[in-house]
Amino acid sequence: MHHRQSSQPSQSRQPSKGFPRRTLLAAATAGVAAAGLSAAPARAAATGRPSSDRTLKKIISGMSLEEKVGQLFVMRVYGHSATAPDQADIDANLKEIGVRTAAEMIAKYKLGGIIYFAWAHNVRDPHQIADLSNGIQEAGRQQPSRIPLLVSTDQEHGIVARVGKPATLLPGAMALGAGGSRSDARRAGAIAGAELRALGINQDYAPDADVNINPANPVIGVRSFGADPAAVARLAAAQVEGYQSARIASTAKHFPGHGDTATDSHTGLPVITHTREEWERLDAPSFKAVIAAGIDSIMTAHLVVPALDPAEDPATLSHPILTGILREQLGYDGVVITDSLGMEGVRTKYGDDRVPVLALKAGVDQLLNPPSLDVSWNAVLEAVKSGELTEERLDVSILRVLRLKAKLGLFKEAYVTHRGVDHTVGTRAHLAAADRIAERTTTLLVNKDRLLPLNRRTHRDVLVLGANPASPSLSDGPPTTVLGAALTELGFSATVLATGTAPSQAVIAQAVAAAQGKDAVLIGTYNVTAGSSQQALVNAVAATGVPVITLSLRNPYDVAQLGSAQAHLAAYSWIDVELRAAVRVLAGRAEPRGRLPVPVQKADDPTQVLYPIGHGLRY
Repeated sequence: MHHRQSSQPSQSRQPSKGFPRRTLLAAATAGVAAAGLSAAPARAAATGRPSSDRTLKKIISGMSLEEKVGQLFVMRVYGHSATAPDQADIDANLKEIGVRTAAEMIAKYKLGGIIYFAWAHNVRDPHQIADLSNGIQEAGRQQPSRIPLLVSTDQEHGIVARVGKPATLLPGAMALGAGGSRSDARRAGAIAGAELRALGINQDYAPDADVNINPANPVIGVRSFGADPAAVARLAAAQVEGYQSARIASTAKHFPGHGDTATDSHTGLPVITHTREEWERLDAPSFKAVIAAGIDSIMTAHLVVPALDPAEDPATLSHPILTGILREQLGYDGVVITDSLGMEGVRTKYGDDRVPVLALKAGVDQLLNPPSLDVSWNAVLEAVKSGELTEERLDVSILRVLRLKAKLGLFKEAYVTHRGVDHTVGTRAHLAAADRIAERTTTLLVNKDRLLPLNRRTHRDVLVLGANPASPSLSDGPPTTVLGAALTELGFSATVLATGTAPSQAVIAQAVAAAQGKDAVLIGTYNVTAGSSQQALVNAVAATGVPVITLSLRNPYDVAQLGSAQAHLAAYSWIDVELRAAVRVLAGRAEPRGRLPVPVQKADDPTQVLYPIGHGLRY
């Protein structure tokens, strides 16, 4: 999905009162509740449901062709409100979509789903998000078929989180991989799912089921649980169980596996060179595991796997991969959704008018975020009118989408309340659980001369240096600020100097000067490469003789480039909860329990492993 960075969203106006609770489709779906749809079991997609399917097929038979086409699309929209967005968002909607508001877009295109982004100003604060969700459902209710919408977002946690504080921000996949606990993964999913559901978001594009075996992977990395297929399978399945226990649709991604790419599919078309046997051994186990766990939806990858499809079509458009392997070989009959159709990886071979048609022919059910909704929507409509796609083919996908909406209880109750938000989102219990889970993920990789845990009597004055990558929305601030505040809270005297991801010689000299007289220096690093200025910063500060502790804020591979550091910790992301946990571990308030979920190769010889999977020191 798009990871466009945004400026920090401002606090919203006073929220309006939530919509009253309503029942949707009272007449059209009188048989839905009786058929037990709202309480369908997790594995319902694999079972026969003649009575419930009969009810849903009756709804489908009453839909116009335009409504059927719309039901297959999930689209972005700008604005904090479904009916009254800010003027700048109205202008953006008119420019990109040709409508003013979410409600107008739903009315014009009969959409089946909406996706929220921070940069689209959809997620200012919890009450506002709930009101937006209710407004979207109300717009759906005004349409002839009165079908509720799937409201989705990318809330993987860790480095990808659309909804920020005061919602609970949790450790991401690789951190959970370092913790190694199925119960922690499940609990994190349950907390995340409950909070999203309270906001009216009912489909989450998580977890990432990719197996990250390529340290140079520019787009997955810490979004993966790790490099061991069995461990990824175990934790991905546990997280699915957690999400879906909160009655939110979980989405495993990116099929058939995005873990061994050196190209970012947002900007190019990656090629996976795995043989069929390697795919079966490395990539398939996690998807088999989430299917066995009853996964509600699976997202496709915009990449080429010649061993799985000799035609070398992107997997999103590949009938051999989506129908031949995912549907027929793996037996999956749930919803298949594309990754964003605005990404370059899916647009390199075919035009935007062909992509949605080819995706449906390949076996896709939901078409996500096309660059031009008008072009894509009309292309599908024309493909049916010309006979390239049959209406029956559309009906198959619509039935899967409606089954999911029914399973989530949306036909019975699609609205949320401010009271539900206040009782669920960012509660003390959820925040405390996030802290404990994060502590169990922090990984101590190096501890020369037993420098850690740091003693505040002998090492009280600490200089905090390092990178400040853009923080998730509504966090407590840049990483160096959070680290300094956490040290101060524990009785240390912390001085903060942000040095960035590419410190100049002048900045390095400033850091060296600031280190004079300090008892220790903590440096947050971000994707360090050989010969980089971050590496030069660490070396220069270490040369002063002051003990240097490095903390990798993202990829744990940094440690291979930082031999001059006396101690090194891995946090796997720079969200507040992980940074505070790392400081508690550094200070001895918590034990380091994490173990590497990926191997770290030697800097001077990548064929040799410096630290294997499972490496992690204790006090």
